[in-house]
Amino acid sequence: MRRTFALAVLLVIASASARAQESVSVHLALGNPSGATTGTRDRDNFLMVKPQFVLSYDDEKGGANWVSWHLEKSDIGKVNRGDFHPDADLPADFKHIKRADYTHSGFDRGHLCNSKDRTKNKTNNDATFNMTNMMPQAPDNNQGPWEQLESYCRTLVSSGNELYIIAGGTGSGGTGSNGGVTTTIANGHVTVPSQTWKVIIVLPAGDDDLGRIDKNTRAIAVCMPNRQGIKKKDWREFVTTIRNVEAATGYDFLSELPKRIQNAIETRVDAEGTTPAGVDPCR
Repeated sequence: MRRTFALAVLLVIASASARAQESVSVHLALGNPSGATTGTRDRDNFLMVKPQFVLSYDDEKGGANWVSWHLEKSDIGKVNRGDFHPDADLPADFKHIKRADYTHSGFDRGHLCNSKDRTKNKTNNDATFNMTNMMPQAPDNNQGPWEQLESYCRTLVSSGNELYIIAGGTGSGGTGSNGGVTTTIANGHVTVPSQTWKVIIVLPAGDDDLGRIDKNTRAIAVCMPNRQGIKKKDWREFVTTIRNVEAATGYDFLSELPKRIQNAIETRVDAEGTTPAGVDPCR
């Protein structure tokens, strides 16, 4: 009886600790998009809270459902680029994807939380090279409009802003440099998304971020096809609404904001966008 009671107490403490860890992470200030948990039975929506970013891991598809991070000027420095490695924080019985699993696949090891967003020190940069922070990206996607948007985000930060960014992939079946539609790589262990998406909230640098977000706060959302042939495309051609990304993914991105503010932000297309009227790039 005592052992049972002690075990129950430990489980309660562990659960409370996990909730506390989640609640204090700046990277989840806008909410937990998929309601991910730290329970190891939640294998398709496993929450991993790191100092550099937070992610939901899907063991079935061998990658993240989404990665969420806060970006400010102090995060950006000059440390050298790290190297890809399995994520040691994954439970032992989960898939531990390796660098070699992407070799000769025709797809890049595409960062979700970008390496250059974490160049303050080696520890932070190395964290972005965890394979849980990668998704199979068509080279023309990763090195084209996706990279353009990453650079644009850092331009916004250098201009006096701070950002909340959430990124991921959806669907199945991309086209890489090997040609043809590919649904999985690594002998079926890693799903290739058909689209890559990103949601960005832009704020002037300051304090009390949630309290400062209002219906006029700038929001950028994109859906990009995960295929070759788009390297020369401008990221602005893939701008959409957050609401459209939510419909494509099933996630709720701004759950910590009041509904009236969510409705205003999530249904507005960013002014930089050049997507033709009536076109939803998430479809």
